[in-house]
Amino acid sequence: MSRAAERSVRSGRSGTLSVASKVVAADIDDEVTEVEEGVDLDEADICEIERLVSLGINASDVKKLKEGGIHTVSAVIMATRKSLMAVKGLSEAKVDKIRECSAKLFNSDFISGSEAREKRKNIFRISTGSPQLDALLQGGIESASITEAFGEFRSGKTQLSHTLCVTAQLPEEMGGANGKVAYIDSENTFRPERVADIAARFELNPDDILDNIIVARAYTSEHQTELLFNVAAKMAESHFALLIVDSATALFRVDYSGRGELSERQQKLNRFMNQLMKIAEQFNVAVWITNQVMATPDGAAMFVTDPKKPIGGHVIAHASTTRLYLRKGRAEQRICKIYDSPMLPEGEAIFEIGKMGVIDPMD
Repeated sequence: MSRAAERSVRSGRSGTLSVASKVVAADIDDEVTEVEEGVDLDEADICEIERLVSLGINASDVKKLKEGGIHTVSAVIMATRKSLMAVKGLSEAKVDKIRECSAKLFNSDFISGSEAREKRKNIFRISTGSPQLDALLQGGIESASITEAFGEFRSGKTQLSHTLCVTAQLPEEMGGANGKVAYIDSENTFRPERVADIAARFELNPDDILDNIIVARAYTSEHQTELLFNVAAKMAESHFALLIVDSATALFRVDYSGRGELSERQQKLNRFMNQLMKIAEQFNVAVWITNQVMATPDGAAMFVTDPKKPIGGHVIAHASTTRLYLRKGRAEQRICKIYDSPMLPEGEAIFEIGKMGVIDPMD
């Protein structure tokens, strides 16, 4: 089992580039190539912002876009005209030209349902480490979308995050995605030693696994948002399969307190979640975020079976594609419930937390 996994992980350690990155690294032809309008970029063309040069955009302007945090053609399409104008050195005329050329490279118009189904064949799923939990999620954590796990302390959110750091690097036939992992840690809970223990379960070299994980400690909500621009630059250079934010809301609760700052907090949180979704779609990565809960402070709580509610309100609820509610079970067992999903039916699965990470319950 481990030989295939070992080859997969080592290929990531040596800086294996995605097909897109290889194309970016190649020399751009001197001749302007003819580009068919409305070409729908597939997974292999995901990072080719340099292709704008072939349509008459100056290489210096492409460089300015990358310095402004825009690393893909699809990122140009997803950006507002206002945000592009804010990039230093880009005039109104240049922005219009860039948007026009990007529209020729990336089809953002209507497509048929059959074409949408074909595009979804690029979606992959990452195993959670527990076959029972994977069955509930129909294969694992889905790429190109945001999966939110919320629950009180000791419900297994961070343990699932550490297990996913390893399983994301496994080959596809073992439930992985053969890619690197980016981890934004806002609560100082990332533990390399824990990752090493889980790697041993799959008979993998812990050093290889850890080399394929990049970790950033976020100290403020603004810093946490800035880190998303940094990780986008890294994803444009190498193949990543998973982005983890543990937790997504903790720093927003600290920086914005009370009802007086609630509106501003929700606006900033909404921008953060929107950027997460754009990264998920641009690079076809699975985004896994953890969320805290709060007790309902009103009198109606006594009439509710479980008065705990996830932080973030409707902003998090609308931005997250799949929402998982984690709660404690007997001993080391935890219960995962599908709280909301556009595809998965309601249901529950029991998993256990052990030395080897997340596993099926022993009894």
